[in-house]
Parts: sequence; structure tokens; C-alpha cells
Amino acid sequence: MAGLLVIMGSGETAPTMVKPHRSIFERVGDAPAVLLDTPYGFQENADDITSRAVGYFAASVGRPISAVSWRTPPTGLARHRALARLDEAGWIFAGPGSPTYALKQWWDTPVPEALAGALERGAVVVFASAAALTLGSHAVPVYEIYKAGIEPAWVPGLDLVRRVTGLPAVVIPHYDNAEGGHHDTRFCYLGERRLSTMERDLPGDALILGVDEHTGAEFDLDARVVTVTGRGGLTLRRHGRSVVYPTGSVVAFDTLAGVVPTTATAPRAPAPEAAAPAESGSLRADADRLEEVFAAAYAARDVDGCVAAVLDLEQVLVDWSADTLTSDEGDHARTVLRRMVLRLGELAVAGAADPRTVVGPFVDALLELRAQARAARDFATSDRVRDRLAAAGVEVRDTPDGVEWVLT
Repeated sequence: MAGLLVIMGSGETAPTMVKPHRSIFERVGDAPAVLLDTPYGFQENADDITSRAVGYFAASVGRPISAVSWRTPPTGLARHRALARLDEAGWIFAGPGSPTYALKQWWDTPVPEALAGALERGAVVVFASAAALTLGSHAVPVYEIYKAGIEPAWVPGLDLVRRVTGLPAVVIPHYDNAEGGHHDTRFCYLGERRLSTMERDLPGDALILGVDEHTGAEFDLDARVVTVTGRGGLTLRRHGRSVVYPTGSVVAFDTLAGVVPTTATAPRAPAPEAAAPAESGSLRADADRLEEVFAAAYAARDVDGCVAAVLDLEQVLVDWSADTLTSDEGDHARTVLRRMVLRLGELAVAGAADPRTVVGPFVDALLELRAQARAARDFATSDRVRDRLAAAGVEVRDTPDGVEWVLT
């Protein structure tokens, strides 16, 4: 029995991918589940990333996992123990970090063979984000290109997809990324211009497999089909032309190998709002949405609605707290939460009830006294009442239909 290779475009420790993870673990049973920490092993907060990932799978997915440390190639007994745990694992996971750093630590070590061996004996290998980039024949040095500005070029990958599926694949996660706003950050931050340039340097039979964010491509090596899960799609691209398989698609490996894309790659239009899933897939989007809910409740002086929006955002922050993706979205959400709390405090000071309702009986009583003074031709008293009301923020208007008042 062969195993399951799962490629996730992003969101591997986000609330959006809990359901796919749970479904995948049903296949694993009670076999050991391990996290391979190599891709982020160079980061100063590597221990924290491991802790959050372990916490996410325990609390959100309901499955205990443990870490196999290969931040740099271990030696002696530590090396043998790490390899033994990979050989025993029924589920091996790797995610965020740097693909080129991971490849550097895995080259000329038994790790690639351990991953292939795991799949051949029926285990599950889940590679996401940075780790996913290492799986093809060629890999994108994404940090070096996008952050450091080196000339776009491929580096050799593990070529694990070809070994276990026969597909001459290059894997690109974050395929539908839109963080750039006005500039193109699709295709794992490359954009169309750079990807088109790099694509010319691939072998003629190379097949780009693009996995959207918060999306999984599950390659069943026994059934020889790939199933698309999550919120996005799987794109098959050759020579600048693409075929997109949306979530829910089940496609045979032979179909993927034989497809000749006929559609030029172009930005994909967002799905209609009515068809969107309940979760947004973005902490920033969830925070912005709840700020709009809060603003509407604030405008309506709906205290319960304001409080509910604050509590919902606090829960969203808790739900996303285990996400290992490094971004400023958490800071943005906390800023939104602070703004909401401050505005709620302002509402408490001002009073949520309609001030006309609160002051109305007092104003009406004073206007009755003013009317009596006017009837008695005591205009000095009448004017004094009007002036005192005006000083308190109540404008009195004498109209043909009677006396009216407004809060100024």
C-alpha cells in the first residue's frame, strides 16, 4: 500500500485547514505523527514556531504530534534517533520557513530517501508553504528573489513528486497570493513577469503545479488521483498556459500528465460573494469584517452588537494564535481590537440610549413653564428658559405648528 502526499499552498496551521487535517489523520490511525523543523530552523524563534504548531494540532485538530529536529544535520546518536523516528512515522509534516535553507540541510543526507520511503510504505507526508517548494524538480528561492532582489532563477529541488507520481512537477504554493495589492504577488510572490521568465528555463516536459492559499492537493499514490481540498484550486501550467481544478476536483495522474493547457494565464476573478466559504482564510480580513460589524452596531448605539463584535474578534485572535505564518496580520487585528474597545468606552461615557429619550421629559417640563410665561406675557422668563436650554445644547424653535426642539 502506497501513501498520501499532501501539498498545501498555505494556512497549514490556520483555522481554515482544520477540517482537511482531520480528514487526513483518519488515514493515519494511531501511527506516530512528527513535525520536521528544518525549513524554519535558522530562525531565532524556531522553538516558538514548533511550540505553536504542536499546540495547533493538539488543540484545533485533536491530534498530538512531536518534533523531529533537523535544523542542521545532526550527528552521532541524535542523527540515528531522528532518522529512526522518520522511519517509524505514519505522518510527516513540514511547513513554513525557507525552501533553500531546507534543501541545504537535506542535501547529501538520508532525509529525502526517508520521505520517499515513508510514502512507499503507506505513510502520509504533508508539505506546505516553504516546504512544498522543495518537492519539485526545481524550486523557487523565494526569499532571495522577493526580499533580496537576486535575478530570478531556479535551484534544484528534491524531485519527490516525480519519484512517487511520475509527474515532472515544479511545485509553487501561495499560487493565488494577493498581498501585493497593486503589484502582482501571485505564484509565491513571483508575479507573472518573473514566472514567465523563469518558466523558459524549465525542461520542455516540466509541469508547474500551483496550489492556492488555504488549499490542499492530496496525491493518493495507490488510487493515482489527486483530490483538491480547502478554499482554492490546483493549477496545472505549461508554457504560460493553465488549467485550473477547483476545490472538490478529483483528477487522475494520467490526466494531469496528458493535459495540454489551452488557456493563457490571467488573474482569476474572485468567486462570487454568495459562494464564498464561511471563513475568510485571512486574519486581516476577519478583523476588518468584524470592525465593520462593530461600526454598524456603534452607529445604531447597539451595545450588545458592539460587545459581540469585540468578543468575536478576540476569539478570532485565539483561533489564529497557533498559526506559524510570519506576518503583520496579528498586529493589525490587535490594533483593530484596541480601536473597538476605545470606541466602546466612548459610547459608555456618552451613553448608549438616545439622548432625546433621556432629556426629553426635562425639556418638555421647561417648555411647559416657558409656554405659561409667554401666556402671561412674562417674556423675560420665557427668554431666560429658552437661553438656558440653548446653553445646555437644546435649540428651541417656535413654528406655525407649535414648539419644536432639537439637540445641537
